[in-house]
Amino acid sequence: MSNPPAMSQAPGKHLQEQLSSDCSSSLDSLDNLSMDDYWTEVENIKESHGSEPDDNNVEVKTPEEGELEADWLQDAGLSTLIREQSGDDDDIVLLSTLTRTQAAAVQRRVETCTRSMRKKIKQPVRDVRDVFAAPNSTSRHLKQQDVSDTQAEQRLKYLLPEEDKSEADPDRQETSSPGQGYSSKEELINFDVSYSEQATVWRKRIQDDKDARKRKDEGSLPQYVIHKNKLGMTRMGDLSPADMKKVHTLALIELTALFDTLDIEVKRHKVVKVKAGDNRLFGVPLTQLIENDQKIVPNIKVPLFLQELLCCLEQKGLETEGILRISGSVARMKNLQKELEENFYQKTFDWEKVNQNDAAGLLKMFIREMPHPLLTTEYLSAFAAVKNITDHKQRLHALNLLVLILPEPNRCTLKCLLEFLCKVIGKEKKNRMNLWNVSTIIAPNLFMHKGILNKIPDGKEKQQAEKAADIVRMLTHYQDILWIIPFFLVAQVRKLNENSSKRYQFYDKRLKNLLRKIHTEKDKQEKQNTFNKIRIQAPQLLKDTLEVCLEREMTTRNLVQHFHKHLHQDSWDPSNSCKCNGSTDSSEFYLYEVGGNIGERCLDPDTHIFDLLKVNPQAEWIMKQHQKPKES
Repeated sequence: MSNPPAMSQAPGKHLQEQLSSDCSSSLDSLDNLSMDDYWTEVENIKESHGSEPDDNNVEVKTPEEGELEADWLQDAGLSTLIREQSGDDDDIVLLSTLTRTQAAAVQRRVETCTRSMRKKIKQPVRDVRDVFAAPNSTSRHLKQQDVSDTQAEQRLKYLLPEEDKSEADPDRQETSSPGQGYSSKEELINFDVSYSEQATVWRKRIQDDKDARKRKDEGSLPQYVIHKNKLGMTRMGDLSPADMKKVHTLALIELTALFDTLDIEVKRHKVVKVKAGDNRLFGVPLTQLIENDQKIVPNIKVPLFLQELLCCLEQKGLETEGILRISGSVARMKNLQKELEENFYQKTFDWEKVNQNDAAGLLKMFIREMPHPLLTTEYLSAFAAVKNITDHKQRLHALNLLVLILPEPNRCTLKCLLEFLCKVIGKEKKNRMNLWNVSTIIAPNLFMHKGILNKIPDGKEKQQAEKAADIVRMLTHYQDILWIIPFFLVAQVRKLNENSSKRYQFYDKRLKNLLRKIHTEKDKQEKQNTFNKIRIQAPQLLKDTLEVCLEREMTTRNLVQHFHKHLHQDSWDPSNSCKCNGSTDSSEFYLYEVGGNIGERCLDPDTHIFDLLKVNPQAEWIMKQHQKPKES
């Protein structure tokens, strides 16, 4: 058996800069970009299907009134808001952390769902005004109603956020202004403030600026610089599973609030069932495929077959002219598919005999044969709707949130695919495949899922095709940005964790006294803690903790270097440690923030520890030695 080599590292910054340069210099508008590759790929897909019956159709049910809203509340962890009796108070804790636009999005869904339930059962159900406080005099008037439940009266005070909750405190720190240190071709993108709050401000600004609505350059892709935050960048894979679950919930609410603010309506598909086949690779649900592979390789997050297929393509196909565009033999691919189903897990399949164009065809076949779209049945239409957003930054915001709410198997597999596409584009001079070529070819395989009927109005085919291709183009080009967890969501996770530990206060009659007492105790604690020392634990490397005196601008990178130096001064024996590859380089050490108002977070090298200690004084600091956590 011949195995493909290990996959190379993800493309570096120089490739991203090259892609940006190529795009901005050669693309003027989408109207000038050829869609020939897209329609050729559509014909190839039809040819590969032939007259075979579709055994893996996804049955999509047309939802009844209020059903989508109920599902949304369930996904957001807020289903108790439409029940007569609330089993717990997690919904109250979550609502207490939301911004105004987020809370308004929740309120709209509760109102719609409540009206629907009243029509069905024709009896009183929990009113939305039992959950949300009536707006002030500047908001639209709501009829006042008596609330018989005294506990509900207590809740009303804490559900709608205070004025300052639209800001991402405590995670926001002042940094350089947009005009400092950036080239004229770069644009600043802000992850500190809620996207929906930014969109609200943006809409107010353009109401009287008609020209702003016309200023569009669809072909070019701006190069963005992220507004730096002293608490450091947080990427997917840096947080604990428990905190990532909270991120998923908050991102779903924020995405809905953003679409509401921009008047973007998305019809969400509801999956009912999948007719399972007998295959082991093609047409198998992604979650099931990964679960099976984890029995072979624990903790794996991307299917083994896909990893080996991409390795084969990297070895043989990156420099092949027209790779992905030139279709492989349908007959050969069907034979390869059958052989892979029989021999892949027996480890007897020989990748050396696979033609590179056939391998590319297998890749596209694997994606479109999934019972559910890689972008998920629920959110496929939301991805497509992103192109309806006029502002480019807001499109990026929406895609960032959509990536966050994807299930982990889909998100990791998508990242693996996008990294491969970047490597193909990096060899454009030899394979003649640029970013737009690759995007137009991959788009039909991602968006034209055989199990979901997309009724495209007559005359809109070209427009829909361009939308799909442009979304793939943005996903590929901006993947490094899209896989960042925005600062304001991390701040909300911190608040959610803090409020969860204080949930009993919502019903305590002495609430004000308790809050005052807690605030006083917090002030005393902060005065006692001068934030000038940090104790680093490393159970696998040190018997005792390492105490480090902090300087104002000390970063995680400085601490890791200090820790590494301390180990060598202590005659540290690398052979007795849990090293990954025998190297003693400090890049193998990662500092974790554990406990307090966060579950666990792998710290970015540029994190300012002094500032982070103020935000989370109760945290423990643990040094671990391993490969950088990755989602793919």
